[in-house]
Amino acid sequence: MKKTFAFLLTLGLLGGASAAPLTVTVLHSDDLHGHLDPVKVGQNMYGGYARQTTLIKKYSAEDVNPLILSGGDTFQGTLFYNVYKGLADVLFMNLMNYQAMAVGNHEFDDGPGALANFIDKANFPVLAANLDVSAEPLLKDRLKPYAVLNVGGQKVGVIGAVTPDLPQISSPGPNVKVLELMDSLKASAEALKAQGVDKIFLVSHLGYTLEQEVARTVPGIDVIVGGHSHTLLGTFDNKDFPASEGPYPTIVQNPDGNRTLLVAAWEWGKVLGRLKVNFGDTGAVESWEGNPVPVTADIAEDDTARRMVATLSVPIANLRQQVISTAAAPLNGNREVVRQRESTMANVLADAALEAAANAGAQLAFVNGGGVRAGIDAGPITFEEAITVQPFGNTLTVLTLTGAQIRAALEHGVATWSENKGQFLHVSRGASYTFDLTRPAGNRVTAVTLNGQPLSDPQTYKVATNNFTAGGGDGFTMFKGAPSLSTGTLDIDILVNYLKAHPNLSAQPEGRIVVVGAPAR
Repeated sequence: MKKTFAFLLTLGLLGGASAAPLTVTVLHSDDLHGHLDPVKVGQNMYGGYARQTTLIKKYSAEDVNPLILSGGDTFQGTLFYNVYKGLADVLFMNLMNYQAMAVGNHEFDDGPGALANFIDKANFPVLAANLDVSAEPLLKDRLKPYAVLNVGGQKVGVIGAVTPDLPQISSPGPNVKVLELMDSLKASAEALKAQGVDKIFLVSHLGYTLEQEVARTVPGIDVIVGGHSHTLLGTFDNKDFPASEGPYPTIVQNPDGNRTLLVAAWEWGKVLGRLKVNFGDTGAVESWEGNPVPVTADIAEDDTARRMVATLSVPIANLRQQVISTAAAPLNGNREVVRQRESTMANVLADAALEAAANAGAQLAFVNGGGVRAGIDAGPITFEEAITVQPFGNTLTVLTLTGAQIRAALEHGVATWSENKGQFLHVSRGASYTFDLTRPAGNRVTAVTLNGQPLSDPQTYKVATNNFTAGGGDGFTMFKGAPSLSTGTLDIDILVNYLKAHPNLSAQPEGRIVVVGAPAR
């Protein structure tokens, strides 16, 4: 009898730890943002669901115990999303046999309904431990905190997490509640341990910095598959790629005395994460090896996936190729620029908003850096390029704000300058501001002018911005309660109309934003 009990305990059938060595190969992606087609990086093309499918099928067949995971943000970013609302993407994720996905903030951009439709079609769990969806009928019993998977004959736990500022940066609705992050993750890890699970993965849409804090704070997490910050980790001999932001994996000491491995796979499917992890008989990480694999143009496209992309492209082919304007020079929409400095792409968007709101009396327009999703190359501009820049479906709102409120908004925009957050504000033609990074946050803006005159704190101004920012998104609480007029005009229509009205567009930096005390680049 004692031998039988010991045997069952070893197998984990009595709720104890599985206590057996295991090798797992994690294949992972994050922040795909609807990029079914390859994208240009430097001088070459990368990504595309058909080539990702080839790689995942190859490694799934070759690697030991493959575990295919997503760090979230499958939604939003291309015309495919605007047409199919994530239902195209889930077809490919099912084809590639994804086993779990973190819910990202953009999964809520069209409210709980679009996410519920995605989950209903998914052959894998979509996870977020730090959300309470019990009061949201569309997501109740659909969105789970964690899942238990069978990998190599053992139980492996996968927990999900989404960025805590979800209500400020997306549209989850009033029935979705964000829970305290660390407590939620600890509760899920403890629940998994109570089920005899001693190997725990976190699919995370928290971003690289917060993920490191989680690794230092929450006991029991062995591997974090990250997302949200579009972080490139690893070592590459590739001139097209930017500098890596850290090692792959990044090693963090966990409070349980073991090591947590943190990985990420950049963005848009340009690379596929691949990490081999060896767990010891106590469930702790013992060794590892891996690096993201560039998804290059010399990789053969999976035939099934290729034909799926072609079929899904038919209804939008004519629309996506329509030329609506011409750019005399590239419009810079790089993430590193639009969240810290003046950007020609952001300038165009701000001018477009101001022009669209002219009949409502707008004197100034704001564009948040997080709302600029791409740049545009010099030459003909197509509808597809425009929608890649403005994919959200936001509408234009005109606020009546005091000069003091405008100054407070600009202060908020630069308060987290070093963190590359989406709250950084761009301004329309005729406006400018200066901020000094040597001064403390909340006291950095030193000058604000409109049409050559200093802004007056007590005077009121009409300011055009998108409804997301106007509603307090990205933390702009100073806008809440301000008199507002909703125009109902979509962001993509604003940009397309502006581009059509300026068929030979020329945009150059104008000194609208002056940065003092910035570190050398």
